[in-house]
Amino acid sequence: MKKKIMKVSTILMSAALLCSAFSGCAKEKKSITVYASAEDFRIETAQKMLNQKFPEYNIKIDYQSTGDLSAKLLAEGKDTEADIIWELENPYLEKLGDNLATLTDVDFSKYDDTLVPASRKYVPLDKSSGSIILNTSLLKEKGLEEPESYDDLLKPEYKGLVSMPSPKSSGTGYIFYLNMVNERGTEAALEYFDKLSENISGQGYTTSGSGPVQALKMGEAAIALGLTFQAVSEITNGADYKIVYFEEGAPYTVYSTALIEGRQNDEDIMKVFNYIIDEVNPHDNKLYTPEKVFKSRDFTLPNYPTDIKYADMKGVSDIEVKNSLLDQWKY
Repeated sequence: MKKKIMKVSTILMSAALLCSAFSGCAKEKKSITVYASAEDFRIETAQKMLNQKFPEYNIKIDYQSTGDLSAKLLAEGKDTEADIIWELENPYLEKLGDNLATLTDVDFSKYDDTLVPASRKYVPLDKSSGSIILNTSLLKEKGLEEPESYDDLLKPEYKGLVSMPSPKSSGTGYIFYLNMVNERGTEAALEYFDKLSENISGQGYTTSGSGPVQALKMGEAAIALGLTFQAVSEITNGADYKIVYFEEGAPYTVYSTALIEGRQNDEDIMKVFNYIIDEVNPHDNKLYTPEKVFKSRDFTLPNYPTDIKYADMKGVSDIEVKNSLLDQWKY
């Protein structure tokens, strides 16, 4: 029996020595978790960059919708599995407050001053505008004129042809809602959307911000209130769409990157975080979201509108304003 035990011990020791000869053989990779509400193709690009830069870590970007992600982070607090928040709307980051680390080592001077938070707890990632996206082929097929104003969208000839996301579940839907409130007042805005609901396609307001563009692709709508960069992507791929802005201008929101409080003390997490804000974020701007974020860096994309006139988005980063308006939304 002793000989058998000694033989097994010898085998185990030999395996351990062999493993030590090859670095990392018996060592598990450190896991770093990133939460994001970005589209899947943007997450895929970011994930590839992180995997190539940091093969020594197991980095996972976990997608959740804007509303679900903010609720999850608020519920979990500092004990969340997340280490880094790659992309989340500013009002939700403001609400997270004490759960985020103060970013004392980030150079905020290179960002557009209007996008930098007073708290210095998140870094601007992208400025995402909304636009009116027209499926011109479908409009022509139905013998309809292109709409020229928000009030045109209420005309009976557009019944079942307009798609818009719900502000309850989509930041894209909310920016159109907030802009209408800023332009007309809350009561008039709510009356407007009551009337617009009669012309909404399919099963009603979509749950996802990308839903309206998908409705255009499926031929289920001819007019979408959606994100500009999503429309540009489809146009570049050959879609017969047209991007227009009504007199009020382009509504917009800002998404940012943040670090969970306490993670700033972890050297490995900080390496990943700094790489994200220095390399991943600008690469995302270059490929998908070129609207102005940096003071001295500009990005352009084929078919992307230039010199965009932005709408009145007063209160866009105010979570109390958002909560109040969403409480009044009934669809």
